[in-house]
Amino acid sequence: MHDFLKAVGFSKYKNSKEIRGLMEAVERDPSSKKIARMGDDKIFAEYRKDFGPSFGIALRGEVDEKGKFRPDYYYPYLNSIGITTIEYFEIEKQAEKDSYVGICDEVRVGVSLIFYLQNVSEYIKACARGKGDGSTSAIILSGLSNEANILLPLEKSDDERATIRRTVNKRHALITKAREGDEEAIENLALDEIDTYSKISHRVLQEDIFTIVDTSFMPYGIESDQYYAVGEILRVEETQNELTGETVYQMKLDCNDLILPVCINKENLCGEPAVGRRFKGRVWVQGKILFA
Repeated sequence: MHDFLKAVGFSKYKNSKEIRGLMEAVERDPSSKKIARMGDDKIFAEYRKDFGPSFGIALRGEVDEKGKFRPDYYYPYLNSIGITTIEYFEIEKQAEKDSYVGICDEVRVGVSLIFYLQNVSEYIKACARGKGDGSTSAIILSGLSNEANILLPLEKSDDERATIRRTVNKRHALITKAREGDEEAIENLALDEIDTYSKISHRVLQEDIFTIVDTSFMPYGIESDQYYAVGEILRVEETQNELTGETVYQMKLDCNDLILPVCINKENLCGEPAVGRRFKGRVWVQGKILFA
């Protein structure tokens, strides 16, 4: 069973027979098919089936010489249409199968952002044109979560929000200059980090950490494409898995100024989501790259 299968409303699917039946349903009646030739002797194929608005199951495998689809593995997905960022990207193949991760340096996060690549067939075709890697392009991100909590919002005045926005914009500008090798920007960032650490160290003795840190987006454990996110809820929609009837929340989060759609099963969310409140949980990040 895939770790994030329950995020899209399949929490009751736990044995191999049920999973096999689900894969057969995707293959029998897919919502879409993507096919791409890999070299002279291999044809990659991905069948997708939507089980709700924007979410479902993708089945990947190969097409044999007789035109028969041979499934290899599956994964749950959440589609998004809004461009998250425009950055220089690289792509790396995962060792065990025909799956890939994308990597880009996102200034709003402050670290290299790694995500599971959804549109592999388009990447294969882009590679055939010599445009599959090492360039700048628009990237669309989304996420699935298995367990999360809802936090109350922090009260901020309009002046405080304006001050925060100016600080964030200044930091983004410094990070951009530092990436270009500006030594003064690097020094200023280091001084800001020391100052922030000092302030938090004093405040955390008397305050809860989540009254100090409004939003965050940090790598989670050793899983390269998973993150621990705290984000303000900008939009929330209650939807249903058409096959199982399970309730699935789709939310749009603001994490460190990074806008990220996230999908989670209602049973795995502690608290009532609402616009203005905050989401806190582990997120598996997926993404599409709009290849030129």
